[in-house]
Amino acid sequence: MTNIRVLFISISGNTRSFAEKLGRYAQEQHTQDPQQPLVELTEVSEATNPAPEKTPFVVMVPTYLDGGNGVDNGVKELMTNALGEYVADGGNEDLCIGVIGSGNKNFNRQYCLTAKRYAQAFNAPFIADYELRGTPADVQRIYGALKKTFAQVQAKAK
Repeated sequence: MTNIRVLFISISGNTRSFAEKLGRYAQEQHTQDPQQPLVELTEVSEATNPAPEKTPFVVMVPTYLDGGNGVDNGVKELMTNALGEYVADGGNEDLCIGVIGSGNKNFNRQYCLTAKRYAQAFNAPFIADYELRGTPADVQRIYGALKKTFAQVQAKAK
């Protein structure tokens, strides 16, 4: 299996922390069994210049919203727009094969709403979620979901 590519944006550091834990876990799995894929992380920010992507990737995005309840009476995305613009640039969205969301469950229906909106906008499945910085169980679960998603893409390509 090829490596798993994850593009992410981190505002408060929670997403970066989780992404790094995911990368370390994948490295441990790969060390034990070289057939296990590594996770390649790319952090996108306001300073990132759009670039054409060449291989499939998954997006990991936190939820930052302003206004309304985010479901039926308006919402405005905050602070993650750079990632959305990067994915939308130059056909990159065609290589987006899934979305992972994070958030705070205290926000009820708004939990992971940004990721769900990205999934809809980029016609990619919402494949997993975790709260705040995630747990070790979340890291294992999401690594498994990523492996499954990338294996499905590889199978279709054959």
